Amino acid sequence: MPTGYSFDNHAPEADAQLATLEAFLDPITNARLRPLMRAGATCWEVGAGGGSVARLMATAVGSEGRVVASDIDPSHLVSTDNLTVVRHDARTEPAPAGGPYDLIHARLLLLHLPERRRVLAELVAALAPGGWLVVEEFDCTAPLRVLTAPTDDAAKLFQQVMEAILGVLHDRGADLAWAQNVHTEMAQAGLADIDTITHSQSWTGGSSGAALHDINSRTLEPRLLAAGISLDQLRAFRQLSRDPSFSSLSYQFVSTRGRKPR
Repeated sequence: MPTGYSFDNHAPEADAQLATLEAFLDPITNARLRPLMRAGATCWEVGAGGGSVARLMATAVGSEGRVVASDIDPSHLVSTDNLTVVRHDARTEPAPAGGPYDLIHARLLLLHLPERRRVLAELVAALAPGGWLVVEEFDCTAPLRVLTAPTDDAAKLFQQVMEAILGVLHDRGADLAWAQNVHTEMAQAGLADIDTITHSQSWTGGSSGAALHDINSRTLEPRLLAAGISLDQLRAFRQLSRDPSFSSLSYQFVSTRGRKPR
């Protein structure tokens, strides 16, 4: 089976998926990046997705700064005066022209790539002395804890479908434990001042967070059916994601940043 990013930016659900992730994660990412950005800085947003973080960077660095936003499918990105969009595959291509970079950020990207350690080394190499690398991932090592459910069977169904979703990602080459290793990998790559934070919260049926479960199940539907999940089970799972009597913990979001010594 081909390996790599499991979600298609051209899928009908792609816009909703990107918007849902941005709503949940952007406040955390913004708080991590803002202390590292300055007017006139050069930044690279790797796997830029919908572009919300690249736009934040472009605003922060101002007209004298420059931001490169790269993605293997940049169809959701738009260039502006100080924001350049490039088509780029981090697995096979060198860093885009414009470096070295004062700040490089990658969110929910490396965990999907079997070449993640090599890519991380290339991101470190693309940093300017004193520059920062910020890598943010979901830790998918533990099943999402069900907090409330209309029935025990509903809770079991949720866990069954979630296990199948994570199984599909694993089969495509994702490392579900990668988020736990980033801090150590940055240290071994020679970065300094490394720190890591984690974030998780409850997602209640009908919320934007719970909607991500529905969206992911639709995007991965053919692979989930091939893995043995029935269409009726997927329909019940999607209904559960809209049921206000259901709630679960979100994925644990892990944000790690480190600085290249001068």
